This record gives sequence, structure tokens and C-alpha cells, in this order.
Amino acid sequence: MNVHEKIAAFDPNDLGRAGSNLFGLPFTPGEARVVVIPVPWEVTVSYGGGTLHGPRAVYNASKQVDLFDPYLPDAWKVGVAMEPIPVRLAATSRSLRGKAERYIAKLERGIDPARDPAMRRTQAAINNACAAMVDDVERRTARRLDQGKLVALLGGDHSTPLGFLKALAGRHRSFGVLQIDAHADLRDAYEGFTYSHASIMFNALRIPQIKRLVQAGIRDYCQAEAELIRASKGRVVTWFDRDLKQQLYRGRTVAALHRAIVSKLPDKVYVSFDIDGLDPKLCPNTGTPVPGGFEFEEAVQLVQAVADSGRTIIGLDINEVSPRKDEWDANVGARLLFRLINIMAKSHRIRP
Repeated sequence: MNVHEKIAAFDPNDLGRAGSNLFGLPFTPGEARVVVIPVPWEVTVSYGGGTLHGPRAVYNASKQVDLFDPYLPDAWKVGVAMEPIPVRLAATSRSLRGKAERYIAKLERGIDPARDPAMRRTQAAINNACAAMVDDVERRTARRLDQGKLVALLGGDHSTPLGFLKALAGRHRSFGVLQIDAHADLRDAYEGFTYSHASIMFNALRIPQIKRLVQAGIRDYCQAEAELIRASKGRVVTWFDRDLKQQLYRGRTVAALHRAIVSKLPDKVYVSFDIDGLDPKLCPNTGTPVPGGFEFEEAVQLVQAVADSGRTIIGLDINEVSPRKDEWDANVGARLLFRLINIMAKSHRIRP
């Protein structure tokens, strides 16, 4: 059955069938116009764990997502599919996570890695494995981009999209990043890990094609990160959660704030969405929840404002979904993924 036959035979009002792909859709990654790359990785998480299971949990929860989106009617016809979850990558993450936990426990006791050969070996092993993960993600996303696909990445912790950003840098002369997050993620090799989840944007800024990083919802950051923002000469524009809230309390509208945030972005935009950018009642099991943040629709409307401005969303990620038995975080993550993919597709003027 070809794609057109699948579309003709598919009932978007029916249950997600056994053997279907993401959102219960009938497409394979080869047929889909949007491919989701799962990256089950959480080696360097510094507080709560569980993001390793995020891709699987979101995939499972996606079968319960209703497929009508008035922003892009018949959105399901765009064609979305997720690649198989790489079992070997997940196994490597599980193996290294135990070593990282023991290493971090020693750091917390004040032990200096420079004086502990075992800690140095662990640090080197983790940095090498994380570098290999970044290279793997770059290869996987580059392959899909070269096929003409739009790509969304599903982590895993927030270190996972660096390879995707590198792949985009090889195909775009310049672009910007919209980061929705509770944390600035601008730490230099946090805890000694070059590719820490807390260092993703520090590492992203080493990519010269990224002309501007616009952060929204930031509410947990250190002095070094604040100084880096100030010293960036406008390359990093940060909308702190407390400042956004103060402006709202004083009468400025959400729409006006969204326009102001989007105005700082260039024409091509990558959206990096850490689930803890939302109010933690929406993601209580994420690894490092912080009070405050965006409501679900508020965050989606911000990304929609990017597309409505005429800018093009060239890629996106959702990270730090840490599921538990109640599946709440995964349900939120699945619905967020569906909405953001539709917005990205519309920004490319793709017609279902």
C-alpha cells in the first residue's frame, strides 16, 4: 500500500491500531515528511533521572492523542513517523549512568577528580561516550535532512540535540535557537562533563552558524551564566521568567510579550524545548523541576508566534520528559510534540 492509499484508508477518528507508528499513524519513516529521532540518553543528569525512558513513554502515550488541530486542519496527512528506538544507545546510557552517579557522589563529598585516578577515568569514559552520542545524532539527523525530511528530536536529557544542531549548521549558513527552559544551560562542562545536559547551550554557541540564542522562561541559573549572557553582546537574549511575569502583572499582554521575544530571532529558527520550561504541575517528574514557568498553551502559542511571523522552523527537540507510572508527563510530552510538529510543518507551508 502506497502513501496515498494509506491516507485514503486511514480513519483519523478511530483508535490507534496495533502496528501503527507515532500518534497511531500508518506511515513509516521513509514515507513520512516529518521524522522523529528518538535519543534515549541521560548519562549526565545531575538530579532526578528517568529521561532515558522519555522516547518510549511519549511514543506509547501518543496513541491517545486526537488528531484534529485547527491550526493545521488534516495535520495528520503531513505524515509523521518515529524511527525505532536505538536499544544499544539506551544500554550504553544505562551502563554509564551508574558510573556517573558514583562520580557525582564523590564530587558532592568534596573529592577532587585531579587527585582521584578512578574519577578521571570515569570522566574520560563518559566524555568519550557522550561525544560518540553527539556524532551518532548528527549522522542520523543529517541522513533524514538529506532525504528532504523535517526532523524533530525526542530525548533523553537536554544534551541530546547538539548533534542535530551540528547537522543543521552544515545545511544553513545562519539560524537562531529559541530555547524554552527553566535553566540557562550555559555552564562550561558542568561537573566535569563536556556534554552535560546543563552545558547544551554553552556548546551550541560554539557553532558559528547559530547567530542568536533566545531563551524564554529561564528561572534557575548561576552567576557565571548571567555573566556569559551579559558578555555575549546580544548573541544571547534571555527572557527571565520573573521579568515575563512582572510585565504580565503590570498589564502587558501575552501576545505582546510573544511578539517581543520572536522579534529577536532571525528568519530561520530551531526550537529547543526542555519540558521543565513548563509549570512543574505539567511535568512533575522531570529531572530538575523549578516553580514558575509557562502554561501549556502559553508555550505552544509562543512557538506558533514564530511561524505566524513568517519565520521558518528548521527543526525542533523536546527533552527531559521523565515518565512515571501515572504517565502524566508522557501525555503532556506527546501532545506537545504533536502541536509543535504541526507548527513546524505550517512554517514550511506544507499542505496536508
